[in-house]
Amino acid sequence: MTTPAASATALPARTGSPCWTTELRREDDALDTLAEEWDGLVTRCRTATFFQTAAWQRSWWRQYGRPGELLVLLVRRDGRLVGAGAFQRRGGPFGGLTGLGDGLIDFTDVLLDDSCADRAAAEFAAALPLTRPWHSLELREVHPEAAVQRVFERWPGRRIRLADSLCQYLPGVPMDELLKRLKGKTAQRNRVKLRKIAESGIEVCSTPPEEVPEALAGLLRLHFLQWRERGVTPEHRTERFARHLADSTTALVATGRAAVHQFRLDGELVAVNLMLLCPSFSGLYLYGAHPDLRERLDIAGLLFGAALDETVAAGIPVIGLLRGQEPYKQRWRPDRLTNQRLLFGPRGPAPAAAARAGTVRARRAAVRVLDTRAPGLKRALGARRRG
Repeated sequence: MTTPAASATALPARTGSPCWTTELRREDDALDTLAEEWDGLVTRCRTATFFQTAAWQRSWWRQYGRPGELLVLLVRRDGRLVGAGAFQRRGGPFGGLTGLGDGLIDFTDVLLDDSCADRAAAEFAAALPLTRPWHSLELREVHPEAAVQRVFERWPGRRIRLADSLCQYLPGVPMDELLKRLKGKTAQRNRVKLRKIAESGIEVCSTPPEEVPEALAGLLRLHFLQWRERGVTPEHRTERFARHLADSTTALVATGRAAVHQFRLDGELVAVNLMLLCPSFSGLYLYGAHPDLRERLDIAGLLFGAALDETVAAGIPVIGLLRGQEPYKQRWRPDRLTNQRLLFGPRGPAPAAAARAGTVRARRAAVRVLDTRAPGLKRALGARRRG
């Protein structure tokens, strides 16, 4: 519900029954005030991932958002929230909108209630505030089956779809069944590695919510240590990333949407793995492991085995390896699916597009003139180009 202090813009309700309304929220705490409704919609949107939960979006905005530039679009059916998306206004002379998350998320999306997704998508598209000829919305890392694809198809302006990052997936089945995907010798080598892990005495435990911040501090410490010779992602070294990771993950673990596994050998913490959970798939997000452990055990097999067990126990059908083509992922022969980059352009042809179209038309006209009135000149120009 919009508070009196909120800078919301209520758009006119559409006619007919049931009653549909759309609303734009621009206050910086909009995601906080909407959290309960937002997560209720997450449970009714089959394509929603952990990155669309209120915990993740609120935490990201607190650490990375620019004050005064949040825009939340809401769609309601008879007062019930059935569509929602959070965006950040883009700076620069051309303005426009982008999704939240930057390079920290693997899937960008909006939320649409499964019971009325098509109509909610149409209402959402009609309410997108891209009112200027130069305004646009750019969304990176969109899954081909994401809810926002419905909005994209209903957008009346220019639409551009491009390829984005490659993501990889495996079926959420017990390890013995997964090994059947591998060739004979490869499968046998992996069985030997897994047997060595089972005999190592490594203890694995899931972390309760109250211990998550301490466990994630250990994850980042081990993460920096393991990559010290090859370089670590700069953003992972920042205080704001550490705060975002602890804040969002603690809330996700408390609601069963994430799990943090700690691995101890002889009482010492040697690895920590963060995996994210949603009904349709799980995801291996970030891990840290002591470099000395590599000399003793197959770290990829250790972490992946625990994540696979969690996935199977939760009844999740797919385990996602998320973005990236690291060699340790390829050993399992994962299925591949490329994310998309969606560009919602202005309604009507943009000046640049019109100029390009005019150039094409001018070239075609010139060719026709050469064909009909100066064929000799055309042959001479062609010979010069080839020379």
